[in-house]
Amino acid sequence: MASVGKAAHWLAARHLARARSQPLPPALAPRSLARAYAVQDAFCALKSQACGPIVGYKIALTTPQMRQLVGLQDSIAGCLHERQLVRGPASVRAADYGRLLVEFEIAARLGEDLPGGGAPFSRERVAASVDALMPAVELADDLGADYATLAQRGLELAADNAWNEGAVLGQPVAGWRTIDLAGLPGIARINGKVVGEGRGADVMGHPLEALAWVANHLAGRGRHLRRGDVVITGSLVTSKFPRPGDRLSFEAGALGSVELAVT
Repeated sequence: MASVGKAAHWLAARHLARARSQPLPPALAPRSLARAYAVQDAFCALKSQACGPIVGYKIALTTPQMRQLVGLQDSIAGCLHERQLVRGPASVRAADYGRLLVEFEIAARLGEDLPGGGAPFSRERVAASVDALMPAVELADDLGADYATLAQRGLELAADNAWNEGAVLGQPVAGWRTIDLAGLPGIARINGKVVGEGRGADVMGHPLEALAWVANHLAGRGRHLRRGDVVITGSLVTSKFPRPGDRLSFEAGALGSVELAVT
């Protein structure tokens, strides 16, 4: 497993230097999804030293089109770190990223543990464990990746924690159970201009289907969601690349809105 640790350190060094994205050296590149997640584990352990413990998860590649783009057959998961989860309105510096990208999502906060022995989890089962939902803007860093080459680098995306660098969270909504989450509108704005619209059903048919996927993914790896964990469930709007001076907002219907300024 020495190559797993070396790959994790290689990724950590690239992010620390904000160096332009390039493929992992062949000797370190994962050749299976299991190895990619092993690298992710080691990489996130290194990140935890600066960014705090893992307090949640993300799902990426929730559509067939996105999976085709990176050459994978399923969605992938990543980890969220405590110091990279902030409450909106928030501000980040573009200079702190190789290339900042953002996504517009629904976040779920767990009110109870979901032990892996309960898998496979249905949407209804995970819904019973959710004590609040909120709008979220995911922060990610693709380090200027060449998207034309991603079809050969999907496993590296999983190893690289699906590019996550945190999220900006709106105010938690405890009374979410009367909301039609599949029909929930999502509107993304940059500097007041609408740059994308979607609905909850655009994420695997329902945002809580994505949460169930994460719960089942973790159970398959001998882990589980815990009380207080936050899961961001996939973007309702295509990714955007904000620039310094931009002000972003994401309005998620009855769940409210969240704001981010980029300096």
